[in-house]
Amino acid sequence: MATSGLQHVAAMYAGVVAPPLIVGAAVGLSPTELTFLTGACLFTAGLATFLQTIGVWKIGARLPFVNGVTFAGVAPMLAVVDSTRDKADALPIIFGAVIVAGVLGFLAAPFFSKAIRFFPPVVTGTVITLIGVSLMPVAFGWAQGPDPAAQDYGSMTYLSLAGITLVIVLLLRRFTRGFLKQVAVLVGLVLGTLVAIPFGVTDFGPVADADVVGFPTPFHFGAPQFAAAAIVSMCVVMVVSMTESTADMLALGEIVGRPADERTIAAGLRADTLGSAVSPLFNGFMCSAFAQNIGLVAMTRIRSRYVVATGGAFLVLMGLCPMAASLIAVVPRPVLGGAGVVLFGSVAASGIQTLVKAGLDKDNNVLIVAVSLAVGIIPITAPEFYHAFPETAKIILDSGISTGCVAAVVLNLLFNHLGAGRDADEVTAPMEPAGELSERRAATDTSASAH
Repeated sequence: MATSGLQHVAAMYAGVVAPPLIVGAAVGLSPTELTFLTGACLFTAGLATFLQTIGVWKIGARLPFVNGVTFAGVAPMLAVVDSTRDKADALPIIFGAVIVAGVLGFLAAPFFSKAIRFFPPVVTGTVITLIGVSLMPVAFGWAQGPDPAAQDYGSMTYLSLAGITLVIVLLLRRFTRGFLKQVAVLVGLVLGTLVAIPFGVTDFGPVADADVVGFPTPFHFGAPQFAAAAIVSMCVVMVVSMTESTADMLALGEIVGRPADERTIAAGLRADTLGSAVSPLFNGFMCSAFAQNIGLVAMTRIRSRYVVATGGAFLVLMGLCPMAASLIAVVPRPVLGGAGVVLFGSVAASGIQTLVKAGLDKDNNVLIVAVSLAVGIIPITAPEFYHAFPETAKIILDSGISTGCVAAVVLNLLFNHLGAGRDADEVTAPMEPAGELSERRAATDTSASAH
């Protein structure tokens, strides 16, 4: 349980620490304050994961679900920093906006969860596939190195380390059994880090400089401030976050064999939003589900929520012990990238498995999947596609998961609900000889008339 929980932490660590590092640098925090902010986000991610996995009352989906700082909030938080004259007020304004957005989201959770009926397999399969595809650029970015502005970014050294880690994970999954097979990703990260040492890529400096004990003092950066523009921005992010969390819960429910119903989604969204509302008290940001850990569950088949709760305990300990947190930080980004290819690809593969059950022998469903995937992939393949849109709109449009999810829901309503009976047409198969298609249709008609 401990090693499997630590494996979850290793898979999501980079995603948790990236937002505070980016925002903290924009605010101009010192290295000590930046370490404090990162530790606070790890601590609050652990608390949110506890809420989600263990649950209290009607709060928590009680699924093996990891929560952490959502990357969707980075752009609006940077906008708040840029628009604040005194940078010392930037974090309190962000914290105040997150608290309000979290409280409003908590109240809206039961109403938001009623959208479950708009998520049949053709929609969920499309969204799950998009989650995996949308995460792949993250793995590719990690594989190229820690700093996109560096001269050696994307060098053969970095790409080789990512490839070696990927091969190690694949070999462990193929030729080992039992416990070692289940923790293949964790072992791959450890071995990949050891391989990286002779190349001078592994940096043990964070361990030497980190304190042994530290606690995220409440309101360390000042009491929260409430600015209308910041609150509106974070409320938009909350809607995006709740949409993605709903999709993630549906995906995880399919993977663990316990489909998420309306009640489960409502409880999960309450955990997300309550975790977000409480997080600023300990100097953390908005919390949301981590899709990369869904890939880990899909690959290892370890479906126990208590394993993920153990990962949450590690996150809390890391928030309280900066030195422990720095141990995970030692893992080079290229090594994380190599493991990420397996993790995120597993999510996309789970989506394809769901689509197989969706009835792709019908023209309508094929169109729904085709257009929704195309819309969802736009931010990946053409990042500047929405550059002329307002910043508030781009918060939603730049999330391929959100736009693809909305497109799939709308198209499903249009093709499969408005105008009953129109979804019975067989799919046109351009690669199938016309004679064979005609014979199959004739056989179907003969069978129907016999009945």
